[in-house]
This record gives sequence, structure tokens and C-alpha cells, in this order.
Amino acid sequence: MERFASLTLGANDMTLVEARPSIVATRAGKLRGAIVDDIHVFRGVPYAAPPFGARHLAAPAPAVPWSGVRDALVDGAKPPQPTMPAFADQPWDRAPVGADCLNMNIWTPDPGARGLPVMIWITGGSFRAGSNAWYDGSRFARDGVVCVAINYRSGPEGFLYVQDGTPNRGLLDQIAAMEWVRDNIASFGGDAGNVTLCGESAGAMCIGVLLAVPRAKGLFRRAIMQSGAASFAVTADAARRIGERFAEKLGVAATQDALATVAPDALIATHFALDADVMARPDPAHWGVSMAGAMLTQPVIDGEIVPSAPLERIRAGAAGGVDVIVGSNLDDWRLFLAFTGDLPKITEEQITGPLARHGANTFAAYGLPLERALAAYRSMYPGASPGDLLAAIQTDWWIRVPALRLADAHVGPTSRTFMYEFAWRSPVGDGLFGSCHALEIPFVFDTLDEGPGQMLGDLLGPEPPRQLATEMHAAWARFIAHGDAGWPEYDVPRRATMRFRTPSIVVDDPRSRERALWEGVR
Repeated sequence: MERFASLTLGANDMTLVEARPSIVATRAGKLRGAIVDDIHVFRGVPYAAPPFGARHLAAPAPAVPWSGVRDALVDGAKPPQPTMPAFADQPWDRAPVGADCLNMNIWTPDPGARGLPVMIWITGGSFRAGSNAWYDGSRFARDGVVCVAINYRSGPEGFLYVQDGTPNRGLLDQIAAMEWVRDNIASFGGDAGNVTLCGESAGAMCIGVLLAVPRAKGLFRRAIMQSGAASFAVTADAARRIGERFAEKLGVAATQDALATVAPDALIATHFALDADVMARPDPAHWGVSMAGAMLTQPVIDGEIVPSAPLERIRAGAAGGVDVIVGSNLDDWRLFLAFTGDLPKITEEQITGPLARHGANTFAAYGLPLERALAAYRSMYPGASPGDLLAAIQTDWWIRVPALRLADAHVGPTSRTFMYEFAWRSPVGDGLFGSCHALEIPFVFDTLDEGPGQMLGDLLGPEPPRQLATEMHAAWARFIAHGDAGWPEYDVPRRATMRFRTPSIVVDDPRSRERALWEGVR
């Protein structure tokens, strides 16, 4: 039997291994993957052509077919993105940046099976970064789910917009990946009619938008959004103004052709330079939009791909027939304040002052009176430090309140809605990180045994609760297969919410005060 070595097979396994080959036929050609622990793994599978050269800043084009059998044994390249200091030398961020970056990893229990449920994982990364090599879908495959993790263009490559350009290239990449799954997933044992989109952070925000995108209709049946919803999409006018600022900084015309000649590294460097400009000058009149969020590249309400505000389209029924799970982590924003070292240093003056240094000029930008807001948060979090209050405020504005709004908008007779809150707190740093952003991922993927070798694995501590991972992973797998999360549906006014902790409990409308406080605030 043919054998081969030196493969990157497990999500975090860099050792030399031997594995049996697994060969499947797709429309573009045959693929050779590997069988590891009875799971068939295919890595770096192209779903679209390299988006560079004549295709730079254009919509994705179909992958070029090949002859013979193509190896799908190692992670594919990731799209252009900045080097993240927190990721430096991390084993899970091993994929290099490269041209053939529109690829996917696939885990399946049996390519010869028929009708297996399918999940498509859309990575997070603040609309700046991301790699499908960060994740290990083998446990989903172990439990009968075909797991597909995709790359897509983020940052200026995926979302920079000019008047004559192709908008929302990152979303179009995701749609192209879904179309590839529709056309090919039967070769991996999957059911193209039973697909669930899953994602975290920016990946979840993309899914929130895709719920309202006509071109994505019918390509997925369910959706799971972890710490991201449908509230982050900018108008075409604002996106065009930001595109003009990019062009000014680069010294080129604000046109598709001119920007397409700029190297990806230069676009990324300009992104960083404009971040500094935002901090120095957050004036909405300059940028065309409030920069409280300071996300220069994100989905655009272009009138065609994204016809209008996603949340309003969802409220009008655009996502009817699609079952969803949406939720947040108890302390999402603590991750960012803790990693930068700011959280313990934040002072009372910084909270009551402009707050621009922390991106928390939220109140002034969105019309929530400062005195009223701080009084409410001090009441909800008695004894909290200024840093704790800021983390709670930012968690609500960025993550929790958008999740609640999406759930409220989606409730209807044609689909099911489930809400959760992840509340297990990391013991690391004497609780500094709390139940922070992305901490739930190893629980969802049931990869606690991979420990520090996975994304944010250092925050799990010495004895993370395995029963909680078993519980969350099973709930996700059950929903992906059958549309039932295993706890009561979310409806109004009960708003049942599964709070994942040890032990987990269902609570009714646990965030009523936050909802009331932010009511009517953008």
C-alpha cells in the first residue's frame, strides 16, 4: 500500500507521521488526502483561483482544474494579512501567506458515506487576518459531521471599496466556497442540502451579513454565530470615503485599476498607517462614518451583494427558513484589553474622558448619554474597576447587544432561534481574562486535549472542564445535524438563554438591563 511521511495532519501536530492515503474525485480533479485515526483529512483544497495578478481585488474565479492526483496533505497558504505579535512563533499559526490562498481543509469520517451533515467554518480575525490552519475539525468528523474550514480575503484585500470596484470580495469568497461545497461535498460523504455555516468573531459577523445576502440564499440551511452578529456593515458612501483615504495615503487614484496595482504588503502597511490616523482624528466627517469601532475594512452595504442593512433585512424575513444559534462570551472584550496590558491600568479619568485611546468613544458616537451609561454599568457591576467597566461596555456594544438584536429580529414562524452565553472563566492571570473572546472555541471543537498547542490554548489553564467541552460540542453537532440545540428556543418575551458553565443552566432574559440601556442606540 502507498505510504507517505512528513505531513501536517493534526491541527497542531508538527511531528513526522505515516498515514494511509485517501483519494476522492472532485469536479476540478482528484485529491489525495490522508487517513488519521480513521478520519479522512484533505488540506489546502483550492475552491477558487489565486486572487492576484490580473485577478487582484476582483471577484473570485473558479479554481483551475488539474490532471492526475493532487496532494491535499498540508495546510494551504493563508491570504495576505499583517503579522500579529501575539501570534508570533505559535504552532497553530503555521500556514504561510501565499498566492493560492482561497483554499479549504476538510475532515470527513467516510468519503464513501451518503447524506452526512456538513459544517463550513468561517474563521475570525477582526476583518484583518485568519487561517483555516488555526482549527482542528477532526472531532466533528468523529461524530459524523463533514467539517470544512475555509480561508477568505480579509482586510483591504477582501473589503476595501472604491466606486468602480468589486465590493465585498471577502463575502464573495465565502459564497464561492459554499458553491464549491454544493457541487463537490457528496464526494466526501456530505449532504449539500444540510449545510450549517459556523464562525466566530469576524467570521460570525460575516455569517450575520450572509443571512441577508440574496446570492447566498439556499446555500446553507443553518447558522451558528459565536461572538458576532449582523450589526457591522457600513454604507457604500462611508466605505468609499475610507477607500479614498487609502488611495490618498498610497498616492494613487481611488479606482479599482489603480489600487489593484498596489502590492498586498503595501495595502496592509497603509491599513496600519490609517489606524494611527483614526486615533488622531476620529472625526466622522473625515471618514464618512463614526470610527468608534475603528474597523476600516468590513462588509459594505453596496446595494447589490448586500442590498440594505443586514439586520433590517433579517427583521423583514430574509433569513426565514434558516435556523440559527447566536451568542456571546460573558467577558468577550477582556481579551483585547488584557492582552495589550491596558485593563489593569485604565483609570477613572480615562473612562469619564474622551476614551478615544481605547476605542470606547462609544457613547458620544452613538448617542448614549455618558452619565446615564456609567451609572447603569456601575449598578450592574458593583465594585468593578474602571478597566472592568470598560470591558463590560465594549463587550455589550461590540458583541452582546448585536447578538440580542439579531435573535430578536430572527424570531419567527419559519425558523428556530437559540441563544447562548459562554460563562466559564479562564483561571490564567488570576482571572484577568475572564470568559474572554474566542475562549469557547476549544470547547466547541472538543480539543481541550491539544492544550497550549492551539489558539488561545494558554488560557485554558491546567484542568479545563472536559465535561463542558463534551456538552458544547455535542450541542453544536446536534444542531448541525438536526437543527435542535438541545435547550429551549429563544422567543419574545422569555428569551431563554443557555449559559454554558459548570454546571450549565438555562436562564430567561438574563440581559434585560443591557437591552433596555442600549435600546434605540445604533
